[in-house]
Amino acid sequence: MQTRLLGRNGPSVSALGLGCMGFSGGYGPVDDRESIATVHAALDAGVNYLDTGDFYGAGQNEMLLREALRDKRAQAFIAVKFGALRGPDGTWHGSDNRPAAVKNFLAYSLTRLGTDYIDLYQPARVDPAVPIEDTIGAIADMVQAGYVRHIGLSEAGADTIRRAHEVHRIAALQIEYSLMSRGVEQTILPVLRELGIALVAYGVLSRGLIADHALAGSPGGEIRARMPRFMGENLTRNRALVAALQAIARQKGCTTAELAIAWVASRGSAVIPLIGAKRPAQLASAIAALEVALSLDDFARIEAAMPADAVAGTRYGAPLMAHLDSEHAS
Repeated sequence: MQTRLLGRNGPSVSALGLGCMGFSGGYGPVDDRESIATVHAALDAGVNYLDTGDFYGAGQNEMLLREALRDKRAQAFIAVKFGALRGPDGTWHGSDNRPAAVKNFLAYSLTRLGTDYIDLYQPARVDPAVPIEDTIGAIADMVQAGYVRHIGLSEAGADTIRRAHEVHRIAALQIEYSLMSRGVEQTILPVLRELGIALVAYGVLSRGLIADHALAGSPGGEIRARMPRFMGENLTRNRALVAALQAIARQKGCTTAELAIAWVASRGSAVIPLIGAKRPAQLASAIAALEVALSLDDFARIEAAMPADAVAGTRYGAPLMAHLDSEHAS
């Protein structure tokens, strides 16, 4: 497995990460045994970066990881997102990043994961009611106490990243980045490179849009049913973009998903794609993407097939987009 540094002078982690959200539903039915087998397959292949959130399945995701990592904790680099407030019906109620809440969330995550430290701890969203300095300061206290090894951010804008980095070194920013979501390139990616912060990219397949199979629509009960890119005419237009990408993948002798993952991985040595595989076979295909070499001609053809401004629909609905610090002008 290729490795990359999680930020300048940061820890070495696998060049590909396993996003575990899908183990707790959201993208169709899941099987805990298969989920655990996928984690084991990842570790066996050298994929040690495991991304979870304390609100995935209301803690179920962390407990599943605890089971999967029994006697294997030392092999894993666990990244945990915190702060999201959810109702019993799954509804979103914003974020709570107050210092006392940070430490409370951490206490529960440590217990559910069955570990005495978390490798990377990061607020899932920036809480507009709490200065980022206060949130990062609280996590820094937990670094000092030995409960957290490294601090990250998620969906933070350029100004917030700078302010956070002044309080404590930020190892990584997790943010959506794919051929269909390239807003990070404008102001955020330059700041990350300047400060030596890694970019952990989620949504690299645009939640299944970038694939060889055509989605029939937004399956009821899934989170995609509420996402603009999967609705009506937007889905039709986006499928056409993916079809053009499929032609390039066929000529390269790889799958469309592998091509898209390879493109994200090519964005820099400090960019780490997260793959939301639910089965070992999906993970194996993602790992194969690291062997896909892209030439200057390939990049030009990919750009022509899927221009940055051609995607129809925002990546979240309006209420959630408004809550993303990363979408605010810096």
